[in-house]
Amino acid sequence: MSFTLRRGPRPTPSDATYAGGVLLSTADGLTPALPPFDLGRIVTESGIAPIPAILTVWVAGAYLVGVRVLRKRGDRWPLGRTISFVAVGMGGFAFATTSGLAAYDTVLLSVHMVQHMILTMLVPLALALGAPVTLALRTLPARPRRWLMAVLHSAPVRVLSFPPLAFLLFVLSPWVLYFSSWYPASAESTYVHEMTHVHLVATGALFLWPLVGVDPVPGRVAYPFRMLMMVMTLPFHAFLGVTIMNQEELIAGEHFTSLELAWLPDPMDDQHLAGGILWGTGDVVGIVFFMVLFAQWVRSSMREAEREDRRLDRLERLEQREGLDPVAAERAE
Repeated sequence: MSFTLRRGPRPTPSDATYAGGVLLSTADGLTPALPPFDLGRIVTESGIAPIPAILTVWVAGAYLVGVRVLRKRGDRWPLGRTISFVAVGMGGFAFATTSGLAAYDTVLLSVHMVQHMILTMLVPLALALGAPVTLALRTLPARPRRWLMAVLHSAPVRVLSFPPLAFLLFVLSPWVLYFSSWYPASAESTYVHEMTHVHLVATGALFLWPLVGVDPVPGRVAYPFRMLMMVMTLPFHAFLGVTIMNQEELIAGEHFTSLELAWLPDPMDDQHLAGGILWGTGDVVGIVFFMVLFAQWVRSSMREAEREDRRLDRLERLEQREGLDPVAAERAE
């Protein structure tokens, strides 16, 4: 990571401005300033945040330990699930919170919006497809497994995973984030900033896990209703993106206008770009989710058809063996 420095008297914590945990400017003081942003900065800069970094290491590590336990006792675990959870899910979480996206996410709203979509859409989808609850139920000792089952069936989890409530949390949280004091607070406070990242993943997981995941979690509904709920998210992302693009008032205006970086674009132009990113990527990712759901629905229907075929074959064999009519054979089974 490279910086340019501006020297002066020692700063005090009260007059400091932070971006991704990096000190950008103070009323006066020794200030490392981020270089101009381009796509290459995503990999050459970093913005390490303690809470997301610790979560990444522990969660990914626990998952890999579970996979190792299964393999040691001779059980198989699909490689695709491991790749989805560890590489795409937790890897995406680490990328969004420690790469150049994290270094610039409170300097450019457009960069934050890319980070937002990764944390809200991509990461929860990949984590859900990794089936960590199923892995835990197959590897945990008896007592922790009972604790996990008790949590999954507890009243708070059932309430939070209730599909209409999870849907409202998913679609309304971004409106509250950008049109309240929440986003300015996250730009100024490292703790609020990091917990906002966790919140984005959590609300995405609450909504998406029962829809596209394979784990036995509360809130699962029939596939037609899942498809309907996924389709309903598309206009909300589009409307929010258009609203941000057409907003005449600058989001977190006091924060962005106080940044002392000469290369920064006009904050309103960057806000228009951020709204366009939210609008475009929201629709694209929503369509991908729709395709994943449709593929899961087809596979589920095929498995159900196979089970029905096997049931009818058993009835036919029983009928031939005992000379029963089909109705009596089914009763006998």
